[in-house]
Amino acid sequence: MKYYSNRIAFLFWVVVLLIASCDPFDTKIEEDANSKTAIYYESKIIKEPLSKDTLNVVCWNIKFGGGRIDFFFDCYGDRVLMTESEVVSNMNGIGKEIKHLDPDILLLQEVDIQSKRSAYVDQLQWILDHTDLNYAYYASQWKSDYVPSDGLGRVNSGNAILSKYPLKNAKRIDLPLIEEQSGIVQYFYLRRNILKTLVTVKGKEVYVFNTHTSAYSTDDTRQKQLSIIGSEVDLINDTNGTFILGGDFNTIPPGSVKYEEFNDDACKGDPDYEAASFKEELDLMLPFYMYEPAVSLERYAGDNSAFYSFTSDKNGFWNRKLDYLFTNGDFVDDAGLVHQSTDLGGAETMPLSDHAPLSAMYILK
Repeated sequence: MKYYSNRIAFLFWVVVLLIASCDPFDTKIEEDANSKTAIYYESKIIKEPLSKDTLNVVCWNIKFGGGRIDFFFDCYGDRVLMTESEVVSNMNGIGKEIKHLDPDILLLQEVDIQSKRSAYVDQLQWILDHTDLNYAYYASQWKSDYVPSDGLGRVNSGNAILSKYPLKNAKRIDLPLIEEQSGIVQYFYLRRNILKTLVTVKGKEVYVFNTHTSAYSTDDTRQKQLSIIGSEVDLINDTNGTFILGGDFNTIPPGSVKYEEFNDDACKGDPDYEAASFKEELDLMLPFYMYEPAVSLERYAGDNSAFYSFTSDKNGFWNRKLDYLFTNGDFVDDAGLVHQSTDLGGAETMPLSDHAPLSAMYILK
C-alpha cells in the first residue's frame, strides 16, 4: 500500500510539473553548445604507466557502490538511500579489487557521480584518486535533478571508461528507449547508451566501447539496442580500425542451458520489473561472437558456472553470465576470467555488487 500511494502522489506531481515545463527535472541528455554529454575526468595525481605489450582490460558493473544492501528495487527490502560511510566502505572494497586486478583499461557500469542515494559521492573521481588509473570519460544513463518517487532525489548514474593511458574523441551514443513504457515513465527512466573513446598505446590506436543494455523490457528494445551496438563495432572493423567492446549486456550467451530457471523478473507481479523470456533471446549475442570474446563459447560449454558474472539471488551464488568483452584484435587465449571471489590480495567481490568483474588480456600488435 505504501508504494501504491507513493506512486499515485508521484504521478500527480509529474503531471503538474510536465504541464508547467517541457523538462522540469532536467532528465534529457542532449548535446549542445554548453554541455558535452561525454564528460572528461583525470586523477588528481597522474601515474606513469609501464611500457608493455599487453593491456589488461576489466569490465565491472559496480551497482553504484551499493553492495548487497537490501534496496527496494531488489525486492528484498525497503532501503532507498545510503549513508556516506556505507558508500565509502563499499568503494574501499571496490578500489581494493581494482588495484588488485590492475587494469590498464577499466569499463564500469552503474557509476554514480552525483546522486542522493549514494550520498553525493563522485564514485568515478574516487576510483581515479584511489587506483593507478589516470583518465576517464563518463556518459550518464540516468540523470534527473529530482526524482520524487520513493525519496530518490537527485540522480546521475552511468557508464565510464577509465585508462592508465590518455583518452580522446569520446562520444556518447544513444540507444533506444523502451517503447512500451508510458511517456511519464520514459521521462524518468534510464537512457541507455554506448560510450566510445580512443586510446593510443605505443603508437597503436584502439577504439574502446562500453555499454549497458536494458534489463526490463518485454518488447524488442534489447534486440534493437544490441543491433546498434553491433553496427558501431562493425563500422570500426570494416574501416580497418581496432576495437575493444565490453559491458553489461543483460543477455545470456548463445547455447546457455537451463534458461527456464533464469527468471529475470525482479519483483513478482510488478510490471515495472518485468523482463522478456530468456528462451526468446538465446541467440541475441551470437553476432558478437564473430569477433574474439574474452570467454569463448567452447570454454563456456558444459559446466560454465565459473563464468557466471551476475546473481539475482540474495543468498545464493552467481547464477548467469551477463557481462562480456570482445575485440577484433587478439586476447591472450583462455585468459578471460570472471573474478567471482577473493583472488590472493583482492577483495571478496559478491558483497560489493550483484556483478563480478570480468578480465581479459589484450595483445598489442
